[in-house]
Amino acid sequence: MEVSELLQQTHKLPNVPDVVRELIQQLNNPNADYGEISEKVSKDQTMSLKILRLVNSAHFGLSRKVSSIDEAVVMLGMTQLKTLVIASGLAGSVSEVEGLNLKEFWSQSFRIATIAKWYASKTDSVDPDVAFTIGLIHNIGRLLLHLTKPKLAEAIQARVKEAGTSRSAAEMERLNFTTPEAGQALLDMWKFPAELGQAVRYHKNPMEAEPPNAACAITNIACYLNACIRSNRSVEETTARFPMKVASLAGLPADIASSCEEAMTLESGLDGLAG
Repeated sequence: MEVSELLQQTHKLPNVPDVVRELIQQLNNPNADYGEISEKVSKDQTMSLKILRLVNSAHFGLSRKVSSIDEAVVMLGMTQLKTLVIASGLAGSVSEVEGLNLKEFWSQSFRIATIAKWYASKTDSVDPDVAFTIGLIHNIGRLLLHLTKPKLAEAIQARVKEAGTSRSAAEMERLNFTTPEAGQALLDMWKFPAELGQAVRYHKNPMEAEPPNAACAITNIACYLNACIRSNRSVEETTARFPMKVASLAGLPADIASSCEEAMTLESGLDGLAG
């Protein structure tokens, strides 16, 4: 099978709002017209309501109730709102997927995105907004497989669970490609920045990227922390096994492993967007 077989099923692909695509395409553009973006978000009633519900939640602790996207920009700043728009648009891109718990899928993605953004803030090599977005979409290839070939996706999942084989090995066995490769192909089709596609493709093995880059490394570290949290690994063990070679590629400080406990207790505050 080839990745193109998945991409040809256009009616099954995630339906990402235009305003989200535009924001992602302009992630590194300092001259982007965010006033125009804000106006477009305001016209999308579903997205606006979801974002305003979250903005008014206890997580943000604002001093008064916010009733419009314009107010949200004033209270939170455009950077924070941009994050919420991207998260909301991606999480709302599909409503139901056979064989995949969407709420859990996005909850994990939000956590990885939050951790990635936190680590990116510790280095000059990766923009935190870019790191957050990559964290959100790092597993979009798996979502794509479940949407287009649900039975095959479930068979791969069963193979991983029953045989104890790695997901990548099971995917190569059944598909002849991995879902991170499929994710990159989807992002390329959507004309997202090449940096995002490469980070998605190589997030499991950042040293194999050509050339190796910091965005892949940051995503890999965030996935490592998330895996440690999911398996209830102790802070001590997480710190001892911290991927320092990858951290070096990310441009992180030599003592970054000592910050594991803080990274493991971060809250995304975005779980409301996954519901």
